[in-house]
Amino acid sequence: MSIASTSVIQIIPRTRRGVELFLLLIAVGVSVAAYVNIGITAEEGVPASTGLYAAGIGLLALIAHLALRFRAPYADPVILPCAVLLNGLGVAMIHRIDLGLTAIGRTKGVPFAPQQITWTAVGVVGFLAVIIVIRDHRRLQAFTYTLGLAGLVLLVLPLVPGIGANVNGAPIWIRVAGMSFQPGEFAKVCLVIFFAGYLVVKRDVLTLAGRRFLGLDLPRARDLGPILIAWLVSLGVLVFESDLGSSLLFFGLFLFLLYVSTERAGWLIIGGVLFAGGAYFAYATFGHVHRRVTDWLDPWAIDGGQVKLGLMGQAWGGILGRGLGQGHPEATLYANSDMIISSMAEELGLTGLIAIILIYTLIIERGLRTALGCRDIFGKLIATGLAMSFALQVFVIVGGVTGLIPLTGLATPFMALGGTSLVANWAIIALLLRISDQARRPQTPAAPVSDETIAMAVQKQ
Repeated sequence: MSIASTSVIQIIPRTRRGVELFLLLIAVGVSVAAYVNIGITAEEGVPASTGLYAAGIGLLALIAHLALRFRAPYADPVILPCAVLLNGLGVAMIHRIDLGLTAIGRTKGVPFAPQQITWTAVGVVGFLAVIIVIRDHRRLQAFTYTLGLAGLVLLVLPLVPGIGANVNGAPIWIRVAGMSFQPGEFAKVCLVIFFAGYLVVKRDVLTLAGRRFLGLDLPRARDLGPILIAWLVSLGVLVFESDLGSSLLFFGLFLFLLYVSTERAGWLIIGGVLFAGGAYFAYATFGHVHRRVTDWLDPWAIDGGQVKLGLMGQAWGGILGRGLGQGHPEATLYANSDMIISSMAEELGLTGLIAIILIYTLIIERGLRTALGCRDIFGKLIATGLAMSFALQVFVIVGGVTGLIPLTGLATPFMALGGTSLVANWAIIALLLRISDQARRPQTPAAPVSDETIAMAVQKQ
């Protein structure tokens, strides 16, 4: 009697840590080359701080790599090199603007580039903490409402008398021990986890369809509470903190995750209507929003306006740019923070700007790929939310700088001057890598069947 035997071949994915190390070498090399190029062009010689810069960026990248090699060996091999490259180029451009500000006598004490490297080190420490402490992202679901409350507290902290601070006209900072922090950057992470945990529990209810309109199944009226609350919170951020960018980011994240979890296009229709209504109300009611829209519609009417100077710099850069160290990005207001994308476009041109956007796109694509490969809904929604937070930020920033939409003041991830944004974004990268490690990690294979067991089965036949 014959028995048809089949062989099951299990494909065990490789860890790809060697690929990651190779890409990290390229990222650090490109960053150091940009730093040296700026020094040769602007100072006519290799900067004396090149060794310190190279050692700092290289050592931090190596530490992050080793943490993944031992604590998350199956994590995505592309995300970390992309983050290191953006961070390194950001520090190089901040150094370039420091030189420009020194040349025109507009320096304000200590150069900003060393501070940015220091904050990069703090961000990598936060990265290590997330990778080491959070061994399984699914445990975060137990803290869904705790993190939601923490996110709301972080949002309202700048309004507390005594610690709230107004920096560059935006009351979104807190000042503690002589240092300024932007708690909204950490609120973003807490709220993404809260949204994911909430939608995992409520998505079956929110999926139920109500009336049908123009071929779309709209949600039931009784289920509109969550999106109305998110809309009111984002509108409150806009009203009380004058933070147009964060308001758009928080509402957009919740709306997108709501759509992903329920697959109901009706939520997008309702969200779009609420957003349009809130935007028009803010434009008609609040002076700071009206000024941003006016500056967007006619940037040339404002002498020395931020958008105007940025557009002039980008036009001067053209397709290939003036070259690193050969433009004048320091002439633009907040060239090293709000307008650092404009500074990059002036010296690297449209070609360089597209390359930078493609690096961000790689992070977003790998984050969404992680979401697709994740085995649990909670992890899928967290990875999707974190990836889309990058997508929304980059779209809002690049759109504002290039004149596509009004300028909002959001920080460019990893590149813009600012410690809070840098630390928060390194934490986001760590969470994405932790989820990708779980998604790519092979499942425990079934126990192999011995030859003796097969022989006994044949005898029984």
